Amino acid sequence: MDEGTQTPEIGDMSFEQALTALEEIVTQLERGDVALDKSIALYEHGEKLREACQKRLDSAQARIEKIVAGSDGSPSGTVPLDGGQ
Repeated sequence: MDEGTQTPEIGDMSFEQALTALEEIVTQLERGDVALDKSIALYEHGEKLREACQKRLDSAQARIEKIVAGSDGSPSGTVPLDGGQ
């Protein structure tokens, strides 16, 4: 969130972009050298980024659970997220 830098809207960001932006905000806030008003704005933006990331994670988990569930909806087994490698 540098002044004068154009950043994409949260909805247009990939998960990785949103996570990187959130990490940058956390770093700025942890340094403690940001003015109060900017800290509040950064925190609010960070919360929106966190919500967007959480929604994507929840969606991914639901997709994985759907794939792993049997045709009757009961668990048919587990599948490692890394493909078993």
